[in-house]
Amino acid sequence: MSTNDAAATGSTGTGTTAAPTADAAPSRIHAALTTRRAIWIRRFAQLAVGVFLYGIAISFMVRAAIGVAPWDVLTQGLSKVTGLPFGVLTIIIGAVVLALWIPIKQKPGIGTVVNIIGVGASAEVGFALLPVLDTSSWTSLWVRIPFFAFGLVLLAFATGLYVGARLGPGPRDGLMTGLVARTGWPVWVVRTGIEVVVVAVGWLLGGNVGVGTIAFALLIGPLCGIALPRLRVPEPRETPAEAAADIPVERAASGTAAPSSNPA
Repeated sequence: MSTNDAAATGSTGTGTTAAPTADAAPSRIHAALTTRRAIWIRRFAQLAVGVFLYGIAISFMVRAAIGVAPWDVLTQGLSKVTGLPFGVLTIIIGAVVLALWIPIKQKPGIGTVVNIIGVGASAEVGFALLPVLDTSSWTSLWVRIPFFAFGLVLLAFATGLYVGARLGPGPRDGLMTGLVARTGWPVWVVRTGIEVVVVAVGWLLGGNVGVGTIAFALLIGPLCGIALPRLRVPEPRETPAEAAADIPVERAASGTAAPSSNPA
């Protein structure tokens, strides 16, 4: 046999190209299952960490006492009127907002429920750990402004984590997107309308509206725009069924028939 003939027949010497072994199918399926499992683990981990950090971020901004996010203005106001803890009211407000999903036909996910309970609980953890800052003098701003800035950045990062997990929106976000879908109004119109109402009611009840409230309104969108695409959990590369289906295709491409399911 000439050198050229040997090259044509391949390393097996049989005139056919070596086909993937039968063990390739289980290994491909295992890889796909492992990838899918890893994706789900990451999604739940991001949800848990994101919700926890979201509450901690709120506690930083509240402790700064230079103005808080619109919904937190409402929570502060209700806390002053009712005497209930901030975290407890955060949970109650979240549950009430979730009830408003019913007429607009929004469907919650597991992330929605975790958000309602977890943010309020972790905010109380933050309040227990962080000191109450002196607000009686302007010199305290050297501490309060960094507190607020850190809380704002942390909140955007936390939003990227729990939204990127794709396990369901928070109750307030779901209300906004549901109203957009039902009314056809632009997102900015609906969001602005909701936040103006909750800020006004919260301020009338004694909530803290200040420069921090304005800073939050202006900066949270761009900051979340940076965090969200970087923290979104990707889809698995393939499902187990797709992995198994690839094996016969590869065998056909290599010129080797797949084993018959019917005995001769």
